Amino acid sequence: MDLPSIPEFDPNDKGSKAICVIGAGPAGLAALKIILDSSQYRSGEWNPVVFEARDKLGGVWYPASPAGEPPESSIYDSLTTNVPHPGMAYTSYPFPPSTALFPDAKVVLQYLNDYTDHFHLRSYIQFNTTVKAVLWNGSRWEVTTSANAVLSFDLVMVCNGHYRIPRYPDTPGIAQWLSCGRASHSAAYRHPYNMGDTVLVVGGGPSGQDISAEMCTAARTVIHSATGATIEDIGNLKRRGRVAQFGDDGQVIFEDGTVETGINHCILATGYEYSFPFFSEDVLRSAVPPPMPPLPTELYNSTYSVFPLARHMFPLTKTFPPSSLAFLGLLVRVAPFPLVEAQARAVLHAFADPGSLEPMQEAVDIMTRYEEVREQVGDEPRTIAKTWHCFKALQQFEYRDALYEFCVASNGDLNAAWQSVQGEGSRSYTKVPEWEKEMYCKKDILRKAWKHLVELGKAEEWVKGVGQGGVHEWVDMTKRLEKWFEDEEMAKKSKL
Repeated sequence: MDLPSIPEFDPNDKGSKAICVIGAGPAGLAALKIILDSSQYRSGEWNPVVFEARDKLGGVWYPASPAGEPPESSIYDSLTTNVPHPGMAYTSYPFPPSTALFPDAKVVLQYLNDYTDHFHLRSYIQFNTTVKAVLWNGSRWEVTTSANAVLSFDLVMVCNGHYRIPRYPDTPGIAQWLSCGRASHSAAYRHPYNMGDTVLVVGGGPSGQDISAEMCTAARTVIHSATGATIEDIGNLKRRGRVAQFGDDGQVIFEDGTVETGINHCILATGYEYSFPFFSEDVLRSAVPPPMPPLPTELYNSTYSVFPLARHMFPLTKTFPPSSLAFLGLLVRVAPFPLVEAQARAVLHAFADPGSLEPMQEAVDIMTRYEEVREQVGDEPRTIAKTWHCFKALQQFEYRDALYEFCVASNGDLNAAWQSVQGEGSRSYTKVPEWEKEMYCKKDILRKAWKHLVELGKAEEWVKGVGQGGVHEWVDMTKRLEKWFEDEEMAKKSKL
């Protein structure tokens, strides 16, 4: 297949608008693909470039040595997705037929490479190019790269991810454990071996759950600490609550007074910080935003969230137009690929039609959400910041529907371009289908069922050929899998 003609990048071309995408991970690739879909790009009005710091694409899905400070990727050897791939894929490009329902990281990385090549994205990416600074000059963004180039852009799309900079707890004693090598962050975790007989895993998120389960296959005793956990011992796994203090000689005291001793190593699955080192304090202040009201006039990075952003993307500040800068992929507890795809469409709609963003209404929407979050978690600004980008299960789909509606409300140009280029097997719609919501809500039970299939050696048989006729085959397969697993569990209970 012949590649499309690719114009030489010239951000100073007065006849076009230059778009900078920072990062060639899932969000950056989606952003680039949506740009190339647009009639504005095809007419020469938009001129995109993607800057990627590493030598290959994929973001967090491109593995790296654990030796970095911090590692360039936090992917561990046994990682699989925690969302079934039919609901995780970009809407414009499904995973291949017969793919494992919960694919491993290598499969996801190959998927991203296939996506890139299918839509001819690779030639627009400048690899081994780090963005060093992004400054607003009063009319455009000046971007300085590691190649010592200073380029001007009309739109900057920030897609650098948020799973790189480890977040460490401030629990008393943890600094000493880290300095002597008795503790490490899960960013450096790759496999469960050679960590000693007794291992403590701190953190109740997906990584903490996965790592504690995997550690049980190699360590004599695994202690899994998570806030609010039910205290129980199951085999060689001990579930405990929040750590209150890290003591000497491998002793740990928990908030309920429980004590564990002889811990050889602690893995901190305590999350990551939002980090944007290319922004100066003039653009993005490194602090927790003040309580509302009023809405802050400056942009804040608390390391837990970026605030205030209209629609979790567009900065509402007095310094620069909200349609000139956008953050993609900040939301957590979501199916990220289709979500960043929808975000990219919304960003480009606002860029094409800045008047579609109504600052007053956007500010009202932010303040409404702020009050809702404050009712849930209390008045403390840091706690609100921690919760800001966290969505409950179905909120992400309402959010995506709102973004689709936002794009349709345009002059039709971008939306028409999007719908006209959908390939075979893709999903073209302006509402999230019910099957996708149902599949996401049942992801935990489906993952348990899938793991059981893998243990029985039946997983490959179950997915063979599935997807050749379209996504509905995956929907049917997951329903059969859920029913099969329920029957298996009932059969187990009947034998007790």
